[in-house]
Amino acid sequence: MHFTFSKSSVERQDRIKDFMDKHIYPLERAYEEYVHHNPWQVFPEMEKLKSLAQDAGLWNLFLPEEYGKYSPGLTNLEYAPLAELMGRVLWSSVVFNCSAPDTGNMEVLAKYGNEEQKQRWLTPLMDGKIRSAFLMTEPAVASSDATNIETAIQADGDHYIINGHKWWSTGAMHPDCKVFIVMGKTNPEGDKYNQQSMVIVPRDTEGVEVIRPLRVYGGNHSPEGHCEIKLTNVRVPKENIILGEGRGFEIAQGRLGPGRIHHCMRLIGASQRALELMCQRVVTRTTFGKNIASYSSIRQDIAQSRCDIEQMRLLTFAAADKIDKEGIKGAKDLIAMIKISVPKMASVVIDRAIQAFGGMGVCQDTPLSEFWMYARFMRLADGPDEVHQYQLGRNTIKKYSQLT
Repeated sequence: MHFTFSKSSVERQDRIKDFMDKHIYPLERAYEEYVHHNPWQVFPEMEKLKSLAQDAGLWNLFLPEEYGKYSPGLTNLEYAPLAELMGRVLWSSVVFNCSAPDTGNMEVLAKYGNEEQKQRWLTPLMDGKIRSAFLMTEPAVASSDATNIETAIQADGDHYIINGHKWWSTGAMHPDCKVFIVMGKTNPEGDKYNQQSMVIVPRDTEGVEVIRPLRVYGGNHSPEGHCEIKLTNVRVPKENIILGEGRGFEIAQGRLGPGRIHHCMRLIGASQRALELMCQRVVTRTTFGKNIASYSSIRQDIAQSRCDIEQMRLLTFAAADKIDKEGIKGAKDLIAMIKISVPKMASVVIDRAIQAFGGMGVCQDTPLSEFWMYARFMRLADGPDEVHQYQLGRNTIKKYSQLT
């Protein structure tokens, strides 16, 4: 299978590389120090960086061409290498307005929202004026199965009243977060795939309580954070429902396909940079009177990492291409494959780099520890490995057990 990228995609790849060299890498250390010492505050240079990205035409690159006026005209496959480049610095996707969970929320509003919802929430999100959060996961149930969600969305005249307990609500701590998309049950007695709905909840609505930010391996992931949130008698107008009652599961399925491409390509970008840093490290480090780049074990690790990255890059390109050609349903098995395989690959590749760096690999002097935490976290985010393995295994058995 040969993947050929359009002139537009290649040109944008070059421009992002140049932008990263000029504006992102020089500020990487300053950014990390600032967010560590100033939790829940925005890096002072961020708005300037975003303005530069807009001026460079590197803004909102993620929406596929079928989104019409909201899209820059790229396919999922053409966007994939751009996401990889952004993954080389974990916060850089914010600069290009291509960061989760905003990307997923913008996709939902662009694809399923009505005109009023788009005008009020999608436009400022796409302009980078506000941020958002997605509230699905709950502490009391296995939320990897969305049918387990217990948050109640009950009709009350012209309004809905929402009661529930959410956590791992990424983005809710950001000072510019103004809107939540909340998943809950409007019809708990209905068919299990038609019980759920998604509703828009402004961040400042009465009854919304951010209990705490959740730390990931001791880190805050500031300024976005991942929050535990209580919703107590939260009242919103019925026009805040997205697409209609009972359509939440359908929306969730549509939301996650391209988002998994984005996450996997960012992880591949982090893995590729980890490999490059490892190569740079081993030619400058000496142990027992010998340059460690000459050790066979080091060369084997580097060779294996290069193989691992390239395999996952091609597999993710295949999944993106399949989405473009056959839609999310047609690509579901490939999407499951990358979600299972890429975070595991990244964890191993990044760990090899950390080992070559020694003590420096686990401190703030390199991005490797943050890369590793991201890779490990992604084995749970958007559904744990086991769920995707279960579904892919089921589909594979069904496909091949019928052969004679």
